[in-house]
Amino acid sequence: MERRDNQSPLGETARILVEFLEVAITCIVFLKGVYHPGAFERRRYMNVVVQKARHPELREYIHSAVNGLLPFLQEGLVERVAVVFYNTENIPLERFIFKLSVNQSYGSKVEEANLEFSLRSFLIKLPVSEALTKVLPRDCRWEITAYFRSLPEASTSKDAELWIPTDTKQWLQPPLITPLKSMNSEPLCLQLYLEHPSQSEPKP
Repeated sequence: MERRDNQSPLGETARILVEFLEVAITCIVFLKGVYHPGAFERRRYMNVVVQKARHPELREYIHSAVNGLLPFLQEGLVERVAVVFYNTENIPLERFIFKLSVNQSYGSKVEEANLEFSLRSFLIKLPVSEALTKVLPRDCRWEITAYFRSLPEASTSKDAELWIPTDTKQWLQPPLITPLKSMNSEPLCLQLYLEHPSQSEPKP
């Protein structure tokens, strides 16, 4: 991981978080079996064996989507980042939610080793969480969705133009939530949980 000693604490935290999310989202997509296993290759990240996308378009989509969030993470605008799997009716079947909070007033030097140690536990937890997830249909699709606390000004930020409001259908009932992992430290708090439709949710 490249170090940038001249970065602010917020900038350093956001950089580490973006790199982590890119790896974690790739692992989630691999875990769900959306693509042939040959579309991925094993790599080591934070001293954990993870998956990296080999297909250029898949790799670029994940990379550009997550890295486009960097300035908004630094400003504290991003509340959640989700990997959402949909059926052919464009209704969500399953969501992996990263709920995050970056302390905007944190001014101390970021202890990178401690932060990486906490984030590594998420990467270890992901492969063993497969039993808690749903089996997806072969014709499902997926996307990365970001939930903002407030919308950035598109006219003042080129990165904001990469993110557009979603027009997909939503569940009518509150979802079933399964916590997977959480960390609470300075300057970053992070939770990972699964959302599934309620048993009483009307079928499409």
